[in-house]
Amino acid sequence: MNVDDAETGTDVEPYQQDIASDPNDDLRALRRDYEARLLQANLRIEAVRAGMVDLDGLRLIDPATVKTDEQGNIVEGKALMASLQRKKPWLFGAMSSSSTTPAPASAPVRQKMAIDMSEEEYAAARAALTKHSY
Repeated sequence: MNVDDAETGTDVEPYQQDIASDPNDDLRALRRDYEARLLQANLRIEAVRAGMVDLDGLRLIDPATVKTDEQGNIVEGKALMASLQRKKPWLFGAMSSSSTTPAPASAPVRQKMAIDMSEEEYAAARAALTKHSY
């Protein structure tokens, strides 16, 4: 510590150690942090797809056992979630009736033409429309 540091009351040694640290170590630490976050995000995606209700259950998965490809995607994620679902079924809820798939388009009801009806069908249809019987 020099005289200027004593006057201000600051200690520069921790800052000097940060400057003296190897930049490759910093890059490696950033890379490890990035890969861990990417793995957690991909695990969350697989868990939601599998119907996991409580994402805190992902803590039960050992990250070292999860295999990833070059892009960071989880290899055999469905099998991993199926295994977890067999072991801890309470983490997964019943499949929801609300679906993201759209409902099929409804086809308009095509009424039978009068020419295609028999005499009895025509009389019944006309009576239903007019509420009068002829």
